[in-house]
Amino acid sequence: MLGCKCFNWSRITISAPTESDNSLPAPLPQCPQGEGFASGRINLGEIEVSKISKFEFIWSSNLPQNSGKGVSFYKPVGIPDGFSSLGHYCQFNNHPLRGSVLVAREVASEPEAAHVSSPVNSLALCKPLDFTLVWSSDEGSEGNYEGCSFFWLPQPPEGYRCLGFLVTNTPQKPELDEVRCIRTDLTDKCEPYRLILDTSSRLSSFPFRVWSTRPCHRGMLSRGVSVGTFFCSSYGITIEELNISCLKNLNPRLHAMPNLEQIHALIKHYGPTVFFHPDEVYLPSSVSWFFEKGALLYKTGDVIGEAIDPIGSNLPGGGTNDGEFWIDLPSDNWRKGVKCGNLDSAKLYVHVKPALGGTFTDIAMWVFCPFNGPATLKVGIMSVSLSKIGQHVGDWEHFTLRICNFTGELWSIYFSQHSGGEWVDAYDLEYIEGNKAIVYSSKSGHASFPHPGTYIQGSDKLGIGIRNDAFRSKFYLDSSTHYELVAAEYLGDGVVTEPCWLQFMREWGPKIVYDSRTELDKIIKRLPVMFRYSVENIFNKIPVELYGEAGPTGPKEKNNWVGDERG
Repeated sequence: MLGCKCFNWSRITISAPTESDNSLPAPLPQCPQGEGFASGRINLGEIEVSKISKFEFIWSSNLPQNSGKGVSFYKPVGIPDGFSSLGHYCQFNNHPLRGSVLVAREVASEPEAAHVSSPVNSLALCKPLDFTLVWSSDEGSEGNYEGCSFFWLPQPPEGYRCLGFLVTNTPQKPELDEVRCIRTDLTDKCEPYRLILDTSSRLSSFPFRVWSTRPCHRGMLSRGVSVGTFFCSSYGITIEELNISCLKNLNPRLHAMPNLEQIHALIKHYGPTVFFHPDEVYLPSSVSWFFEKGALLYKTGDVIGEAIDPIGSNLPGGGTNDGEFWIDLPSDNWRKGVKCGNLDSAKLYVHVKPALGGTFTDIAMWVFCPFNGPATLKVGIMSVSLSKIGQHVGDWEHFTLRICNFTGELWSIYFSQHSGGEWVDAYDLEYIEGNKAIVYSSKSGHASFPHPGTYIQGSDKLGIGIRNDAFRSKFYLDSSTHYELVAAEYLGDGVVTEPCWLQFMREWGPKIVYDSRTELDKIIKRLPVMFRYSVENIFNKIPVELYGEAGPTGPKEKNNWVGDERG
């Protein structure tokens, strides 16, 4: 389908090939040798993939309806001999050129993966039969196509799938040899992720949208591999109708994951420094310190709690959070002091796991605080301290480093923020030393943020919600030295010994229900009339855990222990 001529497309001449930026302030770490980590290529079973970050510019758009963000499209260049392109790449112009796409070649299937191979003598890669024009920015005039673009979908043979689109600046179809399709059993379902380009407007008769993509199934047990290509469509589409796929890692060895020695080298090189607020009262501690200072284990029906030994060996392990057991602060004079934590003993508890089919490594770092303080409400220029809402015993928070297994490069960090969170690319992080990023922990609630400031959980537009204040101070924790590796299941049994307390699946604090509505109503009545309705609506959207004092479950009971991060 061809578009109309009503758009203001940027007319940029094709440039020489450009290299995607490293975006880190220091060189990449020199990891100890072993297996296939940071070797540049990854074996997925019947195919081997390599990451290409060198591109040649094709076309760029600057559309007012695209929030003022220009978008450029690129083709990979410098592809190694024997490898083939799977599709083109695109990104916003206001971001550093740091992306990548995978290229693939067929290899002999490893013995462990032989049982999953499908049809005998069927090639893993093949050329498309043809290309279908999906959309064009302009119909051209008398053969002048300067500044135009044409988006092509490869048409695979039966039993194969295409993994990306191609873009040209002339109406001539790409050569069949420019891209390869992959046998269906070697692919997995993908989904549109972030909207990159949107030409929809009242002036447009031919709406067109472009998204980045990611595997539908993600997490440490999933095998979907992101290719780095984009999805585009001139009409609405569902996942079931998506006409491209991602790759699937059918190699059970996950040989590109770091070994134990490499894990420690990565943490030493990339481990962030966590800064707590200057006025933070409820600092972290180690789990063993918390137990040694008198934390108690309670069981339903018990009036008196049982002391927990320093390693948590008397905690009930396994099962689910059935409400039968919980942990509480000591009942003696230590109670108030334990609430404040002990920064000298604190450490990050590290879980290392495969991501995106073993092409990335996630290093999840968990911090424990004995107590989570009450929240503060922001209404315009006013701030109101809440006496109880938000507080609970036992607080587990985390952030996650995502490392590229092709190069060993820090790719992004996930910042967990209460009921959600966000991925932030490495180029947009703050660094304190070398490639060690800074993580800001918010006052009282300990949510993680990439930059200092006041973040509102509610409505930024109205300036109404729960405050999350995050700033640098003398209170900090260096995860590159103060950490304990507690789990890395992919390394096999016995390589990393999980601590006893990690198997405790119940709540790390008692559940206390109080009349939070009364406190909220008192606050609302104190506000100017113009704010009352908006504040009440914000309160109705705040996560329910803020309305009752209940300790969270431990790291292993969280969805993101096995699954992917939210966001």
